[in-house]
Amino acid sequence: MEERVQESEAPPRWLPFVVLGVGLLAISFGAILARLAQGHGLPSLTIATLRLGLAALIITPIALWQSGHVLRTLSLRQGLLTCGAGFFLALHFASWITSLEYTSVASSTALVTTNLLWVGIASFFLFGEKPSALMAFGIVISLSGSLLIFWSDSQSSEAGSDPLLGNFLAIVGSWCFSAYLLIGRRLRANLPLPAYVWLAYGSASLFLLFTCQVSGTPLSGHAGAAYLIALGMALGPQLLGHTSYNWSLRHVSATFIAVVTLGEPVGSAALAWLFFGESFALVQGIGFVLLLFGIYLAARGEGR
Repeated sequence: MEERVQESEAPPRWLPFVVLGVGLLAISFGAILARLAQGHGLPSLTIATLRLGLAALIITPIALWQSGHVLRTLSLRQGLLTCGAGFFLALHFASWITSLEYTSVASSTALVTTNLLWVGIASFFLFGEKPSALMAFGIVISLSGSLLIFWSDSQSSEAGSDPLLGNFLAIVGSWCFSAYLLIGRRLRANLPLPAYVWLAYGSASLFLLFTCQVSGTPLSGHAGAAYLIALGMALGPQLLGHTSYNWSLRHVSATFIAVVTLGEPVGSAALAWLFFGESFALVQGIGFVLLLFGIYLAARGEGR
């Protein structure tokens, strides 16, 4: 019989929101670093594999030291759920990073963060979770901002080589991340953070490694700068960013975390303008404001 893991006493009420803010900032660099790695000739599938694989390797000593006893007594159900979480996380990164080859950073990140909609719907039907009126209003406002960003980007000549394909891949990435969040919430109820992170990232990297071998995608022979960028992705967006989300799963709802991820297009678009000169129109700016306002409303609703 599985026992619910007690990591520590409940943190201050404000701490999960601060942690999520730091995680959001780190994750906003993910699309920029992926684009830079692609510019150095690193295939998208290789980028996803290195990002998760390096993160799993870095976290291994901590996981074994702090949660070795938990890992040794992992139940069959936990093992199967871990494989499911890893599979969806692998598919999320493979599809989303590939989307950056075909569409703009703004559209890709706006669409991949629509997981809020899918998580909210699944949480309602699967777990009976009903969001507060304020959070529901925040969801509507945030999604409206995402739609404005996508619509504005679709009218731009800088949308990418194949926006339709890129946007579809980003949506697939959103579906997969939604499944990962929902499975992760169940796992985190019975697993300490180091064990869960190591299992999720490690299993996802194994799925991606197998895919690389089957597809003939090379992992070696690339420029040293490309591997340094991949290491930066593992340390920043993955370990600092995604782990912040995973820690917060014990303290706030998966729906609210999905709301927070809607802030990623704002940071990523600003960074894309700085690094790649990807400008954005007035309508996109309005969309960014709506995103942030929706997140604020959802935070108030979650706090209540």
